[in-house]
Amino acid sequence: MLFLIGLGLGDARDITVKGLEIVKRCSRVYLEAYTSLLSVGKDALEEFYGRELIIAEREMVEQEADEILRDAADNDVAFLVVGDPFGATTHSDLVLRAVKAGIQYRVVHNASILNAVGCCGLQLYNFGEIVSIVFWTETWKPESFYDKIKRNRQSGVHTLCLLDIKVKEQTLENLMRGKKIFEPPRFLSVNEAAEQLLEIIENRRGKGEELALTEDTLCVGLARVGSKDQKIAAATLQQMVKEDLGAPLHSLIITGHMHPMEIQMLKLFAADKSCFNKLISLDGSTYYS
Repeated sequence: MLFLIGLGLGDARDITVKGLEIVKRCSRVYLEAYTSLLSVGKDALEEFYGRELIIAEREMVEQEADEILRDAADNDVAFLVVGDPFGATTHSDLVLRAVKAGIQYRVVHNASILNAVGCCGLQLYNFGEIVSIVFWTETWKPESFYDKIKRNRQSGVHTLCLLDIKVKEQTLENLMRGKKIFEPPRFLSVNEAAEQLLEIIENRRGKGEELALTEDTLCVGLARVGSKDQKIAAATLQQMVKEDLGAPLHSLIITGHMHPMEIQMLKLFAADKSCFNKLISLDGSTYYS
């Protein structure tokens, strides 16, 4: 059987008891290492689990899935995922491949950023479509994530923005020459994400468009959610550019319509109380910025 096991968000101890019991008895244990990261490395996980882990990078999962599924019809194979196994669509592909090969599978769920963002006080059922914000380059500056945020804002719902992770990326030159030389890992911060959004706002303002958000829109920055040193900051989009949330991983929330209780919770994490000064009341029980 193939087991897809969520590891949670913090460290080695966030795996469930059920998940750990399965890991200990599997013939092979793979660690997916490209959609997210824990605060501890492979060595710490191996020490706690008492098992050797095989790193499964994007190329293996997406192009060499048969190796992961090898003999899983007769043996137990574990595939470990930071957060919850279905937090990334690529893992659905692995399940479909297993089913096609006649291999049974089982999922052991865990906490993911998709539900843990409730720690900031915004209510989970008030979130809309999740958005990914990518690293811009000098020649590639997509704005499609802004349009998704705009649709959420028009519907009055919050937007969780997942920020880009670059692990084992190659330069175009090394890729073309077939050299297995990789760039250092990079993680998009809330500061960079806010800067990119502000640039888009300026572009859209220059075109005379009605803006979905402005420099004064209330946002929430989150870092290392689930870890002992997690950090949360509520600030305007302009203020978020200068907020220091420390090491990765970061996420950004663009608020929609807010209940007074949500606002009271956000005030616990206010970087500057002035970020609440321009809230607009819709009907006495609903606010937006």
